[in-house]
Amino acid sequence: MKKITFILFLVLIPAFLKAQSFNSLLGDEGILYAQTKQVNQFFRRFNGEESTRGDRFYPGNDGYRDPGLRRKYLNVLFDMQNSSITDPVKDAFILDVLNTANPVFLDFHGGQWFAEVSTKFLYQGKDENVTLFMKLEKENLGHKWVISNVYFSHFQKMFSNSQETGSHFLHPLSHELDFMNLVRVFREKDYVELYTEKEYLPDYLTLFLYEFKKGNLKYRTVTNVKFHFFQIPGWYFEVSDIKRPGGNSGWLISGLLKIDESQKEVLLKYIYHE
Repeated sequence: MKKITFILFLVLIPAFLKAQSFNSLLGDEGILYAQTKQVNQFFRRFNGEESTRGDRFYPGNDGYRDPGLRRKYLNVLFDMQNSSITDPVKDAFILDVLNTANPVFLDFHGGQWFAEVSTKFLYQGKDENVTLFMKLEKENLGHKWVISNVYFSHFQKMFSNSQETGSHFLHPLSHELDFMNLVRVFREKDYVELYTEKEYLPDYLTLFLYEFKKGNLKYRTVTNVKFHFFQIPGWYFEVSDIKRPGGNSGWLISGLLKIDESQKEVLLKYIYHE
């Protein structure tokens, strides 16, 4: 029994030390004020536009975007229980963000970030997961959230043959037959997309809207929200709502990768399930 207790003690020490260092960064009231309760607050803390007591700073205020304050916040805006975010990678990210010659700030209306909203819809009598990708779009003098993409596994399965090649094609002399061989195209509905041009890509958002308008998809609820950021040059990070007791909770960086432009396109395809 003593051995088990000792092992548990050793396991919990790192988490305890992280919590202690977290509180020391923001003072005695760290636990009370450290939770990043709103996404807008995440932006302000990332940019150094909020005091450790939650008071907002504006341009011209003492402390506005102060590098020292930003360093404190950046060190605690990570999910500290996420082992995939290593200290060397985190430190390199913070170093780039706080670059003395050219510090980088997040811009709420600057694009290069979007929301991934997990939802439930009723489809064919069953609750199904549907992922909506949302972005901010300029509207007159303001902005609004719009649906920019969608992922639904049933749609992907429906077009799973899109990349196949082989015997599914129309002979180049089909026009001499008045395209009578189109009967072959529409005989097998599972392969009809193989007769489209090479550049054809299924438009899942249009399919989603069509199925919804037909009444085949019925909205249930939102189950989760997270955000993907590409605003920091050379980096990608993910922000999730971490729900747990203590100060290291709320909207925190839950994923971090150093990437170049070519890797960005690959990562976007992965996020969109393309």
